[in-house]
Amino acid sequence: MTANERGDVVVVTTTHESEEQARALASAVVRERLAACAQVYPVRSVYWWDGEVQDAGEWRIDLKTRAELVDRLGAFVSGRHSYETPELIAVPVSGGSADYLAWVAEETAAGADGAE
Repeated sequence: MTANERGDVVVVTTTHESEEQARALASAVVRERLAACAQVYPVRSVYWWDGEVQDAGEWRIDLKTRAELVDRLGAFVSGRHSYETPELIAVPVSGGSADYLAWVAEETAAGADGAE
């Protein structure tokens, strides 16, 4: 394990109400090279909304990307999301496999910076 010394790799989390929508969004993000990898899995969410506690099954999407892409990724997700206020949380990666962190950086560099 190595530290992510530059702090450039993050995991961005969002959720969706259906597996189909979550998988479609995950594929679109990866296709646009805004994330190197997306993991989609079921979760149970309990939260305040419209003045009361909600309890709902959702599909969580964890997106591995570079910190400098978080704003673009957030705009991309928000523009394609059905929720009024979609969850968008970026958590810095403090360590990990040097090869994996380099792979994330490499896969998100191709095309994501506006280069073709």
